[in-house]
Amino acid sequence: MPPFRLVGGGRQARSIASAVTATVLCLLAGALQAFSLAWPFTIPSALDSVGLVRGQPVWALQWLAMAVLVLLLRQSDSARQAAWRGWWFALAWLSLTFAWLFTSMHTYGGLPAVLAVMAVLALAGVLALYYAAACGSFVALAPAHQAVSAIVFASLWLLAELARGQWFSGFGWGAVGYAQLDSPLAALLPWVGQYGVGWVAVLVSAALAGLLITPHWRGRAGLVVILAVMLVISFVLPTPQGSSQGSLSVTLLQGNIAQDEKFEPGTGVPKALRWYGGQLQANRSDLIITPETALALLPDQLPDGYWAALQRRFATGQQAALVGVPLGSFEQGYTNSVVGFKPGQSEPWRYDKHHLVPFGEFIPPMFRWFTELMNIPLGDFNRGGLPQPTFDWQGQRLAATICYENLFTEELATQFTNPSQAPTILFNISNLGWFGEHVAMDQHLQIARLRALEFDRPFLLATNTGQTAIVNHRGVVTHAAVPHTAVALHGEVQGRSGLTPYARWVASVGLWPLWLLAGLVPGLAALVRRWRS
Repeated sequence: MPPFRLVGGGRQARSIASAVTATVLCLLAGALQAFSLAWPFTIPSALDSVGLVRGQPVWALQWLAMAVLVLLLRQSDSARQAAWRGWWFALAWLSLTFAWLFTSMHTYGGLPAVLAVMAVLALAGVLALYYAAACGSFVALAPAHQAVSAIVFASLWLLAELARGQWFSGFGWGAVGYAQLDSPLAALLPWVGQYGVGWVAVLVSAALAGLLITPHWRGRAGLVVILAVMLVISFVLPTPQGSSQGSLSVTLLQGNIAQDEKFEPGTGVPKALRWYGGQLQANRSDLIITPETALALLPDQLPDGYWAALQRRFATGQQAALVGVPLGSFEQGYTNSVVGFKPGQSEPWRYDKHHLVPFGEFIPPMFRWFTELMNIPLGDFNRGGLPQPTFDWQGQRLAATICYENLFTEELATQFTNPSQAPTILFNISNLGWFGEHVAMDQHLQIARLRALEFDRPFLLATNTGQTAIVNHRGVVTHAAVPHTAVALHGEVQGRSGLTPYARWVASVGLWPLWLLAGLVPGLAALVRRWRS
């Protein structure tokens, strides 16, 4: 065989090896990104000082993961190769971030394990296309200046985050900003929110990567300026000062009803009725809150006198209750709701869930066959409107969310359109029993903590299995129930008034300023590239 064929074959082998190595590194970096959102492993307590505490975000790990991706993108031979690298990174990140969906579909839904794994990977793979497009576009634009390059990449990534979080119902679970909850960048949350902090975090990662590959200090100057400006702003930016709105004593109920029994009329349903009914009668806090669908029957399906007894219990006195229960009828349709009881009301207050879970609360067109493979009580629910009235009690205005609704910051912001009627306390009721003992409940808690910082409001979480917690307006967990136990969590919550800059501008114009920023930067980069060519 001629020598040039040997050389060619060797080059081809090296090229294949290089591509495989890059793919593996993308997958490993994506896994680190997932772990940065809520560290999934238990390590010896002696190592707690390193910050790797199970369930907690690890912001430095997220910077490292994204920096590795940027380095791999800068080494790409083409936009297509960069898109693939971005896709592999996002596939690992997203599939590991919500791997707990496997438990809901397989353990509790009865879907065969292979199909459940495929379903998780398919969801992650589709959502990863947003990031593949961002990475491919980044290399196609290929800004020569390192500082400009970092800004373009961060803006393209923000476009992908916004699209994932808002398009086609939206599923922004595990976005970059949530890893920065305890980082220096958290000071920016009351000003620019999770998406804005995510942009800054990616910008910092891209700048760090640029420092590693820029050979001369002259080329590094812009990157150093970016890092310095971002960090200085984080440390010197003033914290918006709201004001106290008084306190409220609360009891959050965590029934720990086994998920495989929760909707069974012979086991979980009567157990829940006894436990929650007893707790609602016995506790003496100003406000008692149950989890989502704590009573898994319609009011007219409850045992005789049960619903009337609840109404009588809170018709007089100085106590109120918020109870998770389905409402509706076959003719009118059903809603996933919270009902509020308090003295002096003619009709119970209600909140109907607005942002429904695909496949769980509404079935997308052409996917009914998939839901029929699982033994889960699924169907199409009616949506509540936006915004809905707050539950007003003891000088506080409480705004509700159910399940993963606290993920959608722009929808929660609609409650702050009228500052004089803005909520003073946020609360969420959930049933995370679908996901077993995975970090889903920790991730859900981190979402609530971040919302508390964005809006300068305390956040109450009442869940079936955990995390049931009280979060103050600084995003600090002040009271928490032990997961997977039946417990009534008691505590005091301090209401807040006043609007953060973030609450003010998102309530007025939504997330459009971020969309414009994210689109304008790469758009200008494209125009410059075309002009130079």
